Amino acid sequence: MTKTKFSFFSFFAVFLLVVPAIGQEKELIKVTDMVKLQRVGNLQVNLQDKSMFAFEVNSIKPRKGSEVDFDYDSQLWIGSLRDKTSIRQMTYADESKNMIGFDPSGSCILFLKRVDGKNQLFSLPLDGGEAKQMTDFSYGVSNPIWSPNGQTMIFSVSMNVEDLVEDTVFNSHGALPTWSDEKPGYKGDESLVPNKEKANPDGNLDEIRAYLQKNVHDSKAKVINKLQFQGEANTTSEMRIGHLMRWNFASEERPVALTKGFRTFSNAYFLDDDHLLVHVKADTLSHPDKVLENEVYEMTISTGQLKRIYGAPGKSFNVVAASHSGNYLIVSSSEVGSPNVPVYSLIDRKRGSEEVFDEDRNLTNFKWDDKERVLYFTKQANGSLYLCRKYLDGSKKKVEVLSKEDEGISDYILCGEQLVYVHTTVNNPSELEVADSDMAKSKPISSFNASWLAGKMLSMPTKHHFTNDEGMDVEYWVMKPVGFKSGKKYPLLLEIHGGPAAMWGPSELSMWHEYQYFCSQGYGVVYSNPRGSGGYGNDFLRANMDNWGEGPASDVLEALDRTVAEGWADTSKLVITGGSYAGYLVSWIIGHDQRFAAACSQRGVYDLKTFFGEGNAWRLVPNYFGGYPWEKDVEKVLYRESPINYVQNIHTPYLIFHGENDLRTGVIQSEMLYKSLKVLGRPVEYVRHPGATHEITRSGDNRQRIDQMLRTYEFFERFIH
Repeated sequence: MTKTKFSFFSFFAVFLLVVPAIGQEKELIKVTDMVKLQRVGNLQVNLQDKSMFAFEVNSIKPRKGSEVDFDYDSQLWIGSLRDKTSIRQMTYADESKNMIGFDPSGSCILFLKRVDGKNQLFSLPLDGGEAKQMTDFSYGVSNPIWSPNGQTMIFSVSMNVEDLVEDTVFNSHGALPTWSDEKPGYKGDESLVPNKEKANPDGNLDEIRAYLQKNVHDSKAKVINKLQFQGEANTTSEMRIGHLMRWNFASEERPVALTKGFRTFSNAYFLDDDHLLVHVKADTLSHPDKVLENEVYEMTISTGQLKRIYGAPGKSFNVVAASHSGNYLIVSSSEVGSPNVPVYSLIDRKRGSEEVFDEDRNLTNFKWDDKERVLYFTKQANGSLYLCRKYLDGSKKKVEVLSKEDEGISDYILCGEQLVYVHTTVNNPSELEVADSDMAKSKPISSFNASWLAGKMLSMPTKHHFTNDEGMDVEYWVMKPVGFKSGKKYPLLLEIHGGPAAMWGPSELSMWHEYQYFCSQGYGVVYSNPRGSGGYGNDFLRANMDNWGEGPASDVLEALDRTVAEGWADTSKLVITGGSYAGYLVSWIIGHDQRFAAACSQRGVYDLKTFFGEGNAWRLVPNYFGGYPWEKDVEKVLYRESPINYVQNIHTPYLIFHGENDLRTGVIQSEMLYKSLKVLGRPVEYVRHPGATHEITRSGDNRQRIDQMLRTYEFFERFIH
């Protein structure tokens, strides 16, 4: 294994390597540079030696035996801050891995890997040797955590209801759910009573039912009675229940069921060696698909006793972090049934006090320093992902922002008095850095992307803002074409984000390559966070309620108008693109505005009534529009807000993408939109990607990701030249 060390002199040498020689011409970003991007994440500190840490590096590599296909690759690395900072790769095999962290002794890295379709726990010694499989549990292993004394592991398992009915570990008394599985013609849960008859299509009724059950078991039929039957890529009739298991990490005993029954238990946190916090589905009588509330219970491990500590009708509670001692908790609460920014509270269990964060932003990744006097967390705000700090002793009242604007800290760990973090900037979308606890004196400790980016020309965004018609401050960013020359006119691409509650900014890694690619092709790019975006507080987030189209459209078009007013954009060469909700907004805009030379929608929503039926994100309809398609007042709003109802006004040349297996938004609406435009004789092209889900542009087949970007560029080029 090769060991990479960084000191002042070696860093200077690396700097010389990654900076092109003077006079050497830099290259443009290419579409195939997408496969060069490496992402650092999942940082974990060794609690026995806090100068040591581990992390994952996710990359893309050529598929064996193919010249055009690529596969994702995830490998585990280890680093040390002792003496000279060093990092080295620990794993090389092709199998996908999900790192858990270090074992309680600090001598091994633990990770999950699929074995026979189930995740099992593996350990890899730090001093060399092969990884060892530690578990072989029939339901697999997920989310393992360890007790403070390092002797007990708690992990989650998932099983379908039919298996749970007959399971002797989690349902030793053969009980049935207290909720009905809603199978028509049956009373309560009687349809879940195991049928012991022999399958016979010509037999009596019970034998016929056994035959029909076998067809379901053999995937010859799906019998759907549940409400949430759509996944990301396929439909399912399964109802799954989550439970917790306890395993004595140091002994040979088999794991023991810690929870039982037909409620879902998940996301455990240790308070001390004998007490846990666990998350539980709130209602015991309603079908789990219809229960959106989440409660938090304290469990005594030795007795199995449960005591509810957080729960309320219409609210979902989550413990999002617990300090190592168990003295501090971070608890979030949010309203179910509508978009809202969660409320975060700091719980001091010793003093019995609660302090509500006055941030009005989404907060994540809470961590305490070794003495539990300082709390760190990340905050999504105004296009950036900030690292923040709060002193718990009251010495500093205000939350401190440690990182810079227009940058992102996607992950971090505290290694004693030092911070190790993943840094996202426009210059480099993912790199590992180290700094002191004030985030000063920072330096890079990796060059996963720096080396190949050194020879590339990049476009830097400029931030702007304006006040919209609702008096809200809207931020937007402008990126000029690479090699921009004053006095020359350029095509301008309006990029729109999805969600609708997403947030874009220079700290956003997922769009880094697409922006840079179009700028390298001579396009300017403008993107914004219109009303309804995350990162700007609860009022801004909810400002598109009953108004998905006109309001957000006016915001993104205002950003476009202001960019055009700078004088360098060719108004005959304006183009527009966006995916998911942004695919919706692109369609809305070109049904109301004729300024664009060409447009592209990816995996969009175009008819809200149809979306309610075919999309697994269907709850966006009642959440944003206050009801259901059969309610007359709601039906009027859904008609008004659906782009399909303005299809006759679309004359812009239009490229429509959809993944064949995309059930988040569903494909029927894109077929409706395409077919309608085709009947109207409008310039439209429809591209389906076989096997692709809604995640095609983020984690889909890499050849299809390249295909989609190139097709968008090629389509635009047809109409701007």
